Amino acid sequence: MTVLVTGAAGFIGFHLSKRLLEMSTPVVGVDNLNAYYDPKLKKARVAQLEAVAKESKTTFTLVKASIEDSESLKDTFKTYKPEKVVNLAAQAGVRYSLENPAAYIQANLVGFGNLIEECRQNQVKNLLYASSSSVYGGNTNMPFTETQSVDHPVSLYAASKKANELIAHSYSHLFKLPATGLRFFTVYGPWGRPDMALFLFTKAILSGEPIKVFNNGQMMRDFTYIDDIIESLIRLLDKPATPDKNFDSKDPNPSVSWAPHRVFNIGNSNPTPLMEYIEAIEDSLGMKAKKEFLPIQPGDVPATEANTEALKKWSGFKPNTPVKQGVSRFVSWYREFYDV
Repeated sequence: MTVLVTGAAGFIGFHLSKRLLEMSTPVVGVDNLNAYYDPKLKKARVAQLEAVAKESKTTFTLVKASIEDSESLKDTFKTYKPEKVVNLAAQAGVRYSLENPAAYIQANLVGFGNLIEECRQNQVKNLLYASSSSVYGGNTNMPFTETQSVDHPVSLYAASKKANELIAHSYSHLFKLPATGLRFFTVYGPWGRPDMALFLFTKAILSGEPIKVFNNGQMMRDFTYIDDIIESLIRLLDKPATPDKNFDSKDPNPSVSWAPHRVFNIGNSNPTPLMEYIEAIEDSLGMKAKKEFLPIQPGDVPATEANTEALKKWSGFKPNTPVKQGVSRFVSWYREFYDV
């Protein structure tokens, strides 16, 4: 079985590819290695994957391309014939969508459209695709559950992820393509993205620079450790979406369908106040942060919390890594990788 992972040089894509290779599963990675953040980190991840593939005597192939490039994607499917696909390629970040909306339209809409069409044409057995907790938008009824409405996005990023869910459902209905949407909740851990809070805070504290604390620190996030994300993905790869025989079209449940399509929250179900998160970083570093308190930014939401009962029922697993433990592991990785 060959698994195609888009965004394989990205944070989640790297960890998933690494886990698959350790399980002796051949991986074809697609990544454009763009400069949204330091390409050196992406190249270091790829080098790690090549080393793991060599050690496990498993094939890892990196196709340097964008999913917006339909011809390249078509050639990749034709050449490698993946049976399962995990789409983790996207233009990420809520705040950047205010500066460069076109990047989100191209990667998250055009690119996703290209990918799912290739999945249809090549009769892929299981498609997993990254959605986001951002789809809950203006909803403040927590914990967020997959049965709730996600019709009020507050950023273009969130809107593009909601659009992915709609596109995937239509393909599942029309072409019986098993597809599962993954609503990730604030993923963190070693090899993480440099544009996210944990990375930014750690770097600033070690440099003696102030950290930017938005909404004057009155934020809560359901921080989810990367290993829990990967365990969820591995289990979902082995259990494709199926039609729900109990689906009631007169009282439709948004989380399931008469088609082979499902969406799952993947979160820690234990929201942490931002100030506690910062304290965990300070404790791991043995240093105090200089804090610059600022208003909430456009597109941000003050709090997130995941109900993961559906994930547990379907896969037998729910994320559970304590934040202090996860932050400590990240700090250890950061100090070693950057030699600080």
